[in-house]
This record gives sequence, structure tokens and C-alpha cells, in this order.
Amino acid sequence: MSPISIAVLAVGMSIDSLLASVGGGASLRRQCRFCDALLVGTVFAIVQMITPLLGWAAGAAASSYVASFDHWLAFGLLTLVGGRMVLLAFREEEEGAPEASFIGTPVTLVLTAVGTSIDAMAVGVSLAFVKANILVIVAAIGATTFLMSAGGVMMGRLIGNRFGRSAEVVGGLVLIGLGCLILREHLSA
Repeated sequence: MSPISIAVLAVGMSIDSLLASVGGGASLRRQCRFCDALLVGTVFAIVQMITPLLGWAAGAAASSYVASFDHWLAFGLLTLVGGRMVLLAFREEEEGAPEASFIGTPVTLVLTAVGTSIDAMAVGVSLAFVKANILVIVAAIGATTFLMSAGGVMMGRLIGNRFGRSAEVVGGLVLIGLGCLILREHLSA
């Protein structure tokens, strides 16, 4: 694959992570720190790097099995996390109230990262067929995802500061929308 093809693939694989990160940053109730953005970028990048590697390792033997349910898994995870964000946005802001953002807990952060990267497994399977240099591609995907996700959290936080609870609801709806788009793409194919 050419460097341009790798760059386009890396950006394409990172778009869902960017959108989710903007939504997560917008729904943070506490002050977003730079380390929050770095954490989200790191977790999203690691998961986004692991999933194409898993797909590449699985190769053609498992591709039909993974393809039969990957879209449902991504839809379920993103809907679960997005729905939680919407529900928590309407809770009273009381002392000790749970964080609406997926950034607030490690479990929801990882679930969101997995939900946004499931399709990368299928990309990994296809990369095995074209005998692409998987390590270079995975490194490009990881670096791009890190930058876009960390920047997305910071951008989302600016939106959240300005629009408050509405931004939390929109952030949750964006995750649910991503899940629906993934499901629609696979069901219409």
C-alpha cells in the first residue's frame, strides 16, 4: 500500500473515535484536563490498533463468523454507552452524581473504544489478503486515532462548556447514531 493509501485508511478508521471523543468531552461535568484527553487518545489508539491486528491474525477462516455479528456488537455497545450518557444528562447535578461522559469510568471508556473499532477487525482481515505491511498500517492507525481522539475530547469540552446539558445529550445521541450507522451499513450491504 502506498503512503497516501495508508493515511486515508488511518483517517477513515479514526473518524468514529473522533466523533465519540467530541461527544465524551462535551458531556464531561468536571473540568476536562489535558490528561483526560491523553487518556482517551491512548485507550482509543490501543484498541484501534489491536482490532485490525486480531482481524489480520484471524484471516479468512474467521472473517465470515466475525462479519456475521460485528455490526450488532458495535451497535449494542455504542447504544448502551450513548443511552447512559443521555439518561445521566437529565439527572440532577448533585454531589457524587455519576459522570455522564464515558470518560468518567474505565469500563465505559474501553466499551466505547471497542464499539468504535469493531469494524477495524474486518479491515485487518482484508489486509491479510492483500499482504500489506500490517505493522506500518497499525502504527499509522494508532497515531492518527490518538491525535484525533485527544483533540476531539478537548474540542468537545469547549462545546460542553458553552452548551452544558444539551451538549451531553447530543454527545450520547452521537454515539447512538454511530451505532445505528454501523448497523445500517452492514444490513444494507
